[in-house]
Amino acid sequence: MATKILMVCLGNICRSPLAEGLLKSKLDKNEYYVTSAGTGHWHVGEKPDSRSIAVAKKNGLDITDQRGRQFKASDFEEFDHIFVMDTSNRDDVLALANSEEDRAKVQLILDEIFPGENVDVPDPYHGGDRGFDQVYEMLDKASDKLAERL
Repeated sequence: MATKILMVCLGNICRSPLAEGLLKSKLDKNEYYVTSAGTGHWHVGEKPDSRSIAVAKKNGLDITDQRGRQFKASDFEEFDHIFVMDTSNRDDVLALANSEEDRAKVQLILDEIFPGENVDVPDPYHGGDRGFDQVYEMLDKASDKLAERL
């Protein structure tokens, strides 16, 4: 059975769709299932932000088939690993955890490249296009490390 991985950010339109697309591109799709969610409900059913789509496309990834969904407590049962983009997302996800086993599945994605430093992936939503490029670069490095480790 495939290892199931969930990427989580706030709205599921900027960071987590990029993280999903990047990690999917680096892992065998027969062995790993990767998807994403947001802690908020505002963008359920929507495509990723046009700037995330553009930065992904510029780097050879197509994330246009992704649709936003909200993180739910049952995701702890469904997924083996839950990677969050920042400490606020981590707190929101952990608030829904029912056990230590659930809590152990949750990790900041940038812990892959900055172990134990609690480094957040900045939310590029209110910034310019450069913010999306920076987020892509951070997530690309983290997903390289993650793919190696898995």
